[in-house]
Order: sequence, then C-alpha cells, then structure tokens
Amino acid sequence: MGKLKKTTKQELITCGIVVLFYIVITILDKTGNLKSHTKGLLVPICYYATAAVSLNLVVGFLGDLSLGHAGFMCVGAFSSALFSVAMKESTMPAGLRFFIALLIGTAVAALFGFLIGIPVLRLNGDYLAIVTLAFGEIIKNILAAIYLGKDEAGVHISLKSFPLQGEGKMLINGAMGIQGVPTDSKFLIAMLVLLITLLVIYHMVNSRTGRAIMSIRDNRIAAESIGIDITKYKMLAFTVSAAIAGTVGVLFAHNTSTLTAASTYFGYNVSIMILVYVVLGGIGSIRGSVIAAALLYALPEMLRGLGNLSNYRMLIYSVILIAVMLWNWAPAARAWRERVFKSKNKQKQES
Repeated sequence: MGKLKKTTKQELITCGIVVLFYIVITILDKTGNLKSHTKGLLVPICYYATAAVSLNLVVGFLGDLSLGHAGFMCVGAFSSALFSVAMKESTMPAGLRFFIALLIGTAVAALFGFLIGIPVLRLNGDYLAIVTLAFGEIIKNILAAIYLGKDEAGVHISLKSFPLQGEGKMLINGAMGIQGVPTDSKFLIAMLVLLITLLVIYHMVNSRTGRAIMSIRDNRIAAESIGIDITKYKMLAFTVSAAIAGTVGVLFAHNTSTLTAASTYFGYNVSIMILVYVVLGGIGSIRGSVIAAALLYALPEMLRGLGNLSNYRMLIYSVILIAVMLWNWAPAARAWRERVFKSKNKQKQES
C-alpha cells in the first residue's frame, strides 16, 4: 500500500508540473507577456516531451535501444494528414476530423510498430538500434517518393509524377509531400495528449505488465525462467511506444501546413535528439524526460537572444549538454551529490 501511494504521488507531481506549466503560459498569453516566437515553441515542446516519454518506455523500462522513433512519427503524420486533406472540403466538423485523424495516425503507427517488432525484437543492443534506424530511413524515403492523386478516373498511386484528369487533386506529391494540411494542433490539445501519455505510461509501468517488462530489462534469462513471455511483453512495450510516436506525428503534421517526408523533421537526427532527451532526463525517469525535452528544445531558441554570442548558440548548447551529462552521470559528481544529500538529511534528523 505504501508503494502504491509513492508511485501515485510521483504521478501526481509530474502531472501537476505539466498543468502548472499550462496555467503559467495561459496567464502570460492573456496578459500579453508572451512573444509570438515563444508561442510557436509551445506545441513542439509538448509533442517532443510526449515522444521522449514514449521512447523511455522502450529504452528505460524495457532496456532496448531503439532509433526508429522518427519513422513511427512519419507514419503517423502522413496517414493522419492524408485523411485530413482528403476530408478538408467535406461537411465534417474540424474537431471531429482532427480526432479521427489522431486515431488513424496512432493506429497506423501501432500497426507498423507491431509488424516491425515481429522480426526486430529478436535482436538486442546495438543490432536493434541499427535495424530500427534503418526502418526510419526506409519509411522516410518511401514516402518521399510516392505520388498519390485522385481525379475523375479514380485514385492513382505511382513512384513517378503523373497528370490528373479534370479537377483532380494530388494528395501526396512526392518530395513536395502533402500540401494544405489543416493546422488543428493547438497548445491545449498537445497538453492533453501529453497528460494522457503520462497517465498511460505511469499506469502501465506500475502495473503487473510494467513489472514484467522491467524484469526482462534486469535479467532476461531469470524472467523467462519464471514463466514471463519475453516476446509478448517486448512486443507490447514496443507497440505502445510506436503508437504514441504516431500520435506525436499527428500533432506535428497538424502544426504545419506543408508536410514533407524529405525534411529533417523525420531524419535519424530526430530519433537521436529524442534519445538525448531521455538520457539527459534520466533513463527510466518519466518526469525527467518531460523536463529535459522542454528545456533542451527551448534552449537553442532562448540562446538566440544573446546578441553577438547568438552565432555561437549551438556551441554553447553543446557545452551545456556535456556539463549536464557529467553532472548527472559522472561517478565523481554522483558521489559528491550523495555525500551532500546524506549530510543534509543527517543534519535535519539531528535538529
């Protein structure tokens, strides 16, 4: 019972931080103290925090290294954007259209996660990372080469550009991607998605399923010896993570009017960036993933206000990353923190 109270407390604190962040931003916006540039960062901060939390399920709790998160984001983004563009001129309300697009992107990414997980999850460590990285690049390049159009003769799909008959419409235009995606992603919606993701991951981790997943991470052979189905739980964690990544892709797609697979937003650098958020926030720390994603995504933009030093903002950003990594994980720094905290706790107890 005490353990349950402790986990519930951690969950409430994390969700409380997210809600407090939303309240503060809303107050700043209503009072006119929020710059337009800062407003543009709010939705990306939310969906990258969501992506970091979902990747932490695989990296932190399952113990596998996956670098295909950008690929699942790409699948979710394109499937949802295709639906939204196709239904844009219909009589369907915008809210309902976006909700269905959100479900479609999540479901398609989950399906891809399941299908990719069947052969991939037989691998471990570096091999798994390389294969998932290759998957992300394959998906990105395939979607960048597809032409999908609709005209009077029906629906056409090809790997080469083709003319449309009559008043046809090109839904996916190769490297140019999908044009005219409705910008339905709002700050409130992104915050709700983040909160739902936190609740799902927290409850999953603190359940019997989560304990089985973490036992696989700690000792695969011991977990299998007591009857835990390794394949089942690895597939479950990988599929849930992929589904949430697809939801992130939906938020991304509906936060921009033009969606292109060839852009850097779905490259392997994005997967590595999300992994950096997970590592710096603490592997296995859900709250740390949220805080690290928010701070590290906003930091390069905040460094633009340094005047002449803004030209060196990425250098400063890199130095900060190294300093934070050393502070969190260097043995000497961790030993010093433990000594300091122990002495403080001892002083409190004596007083």
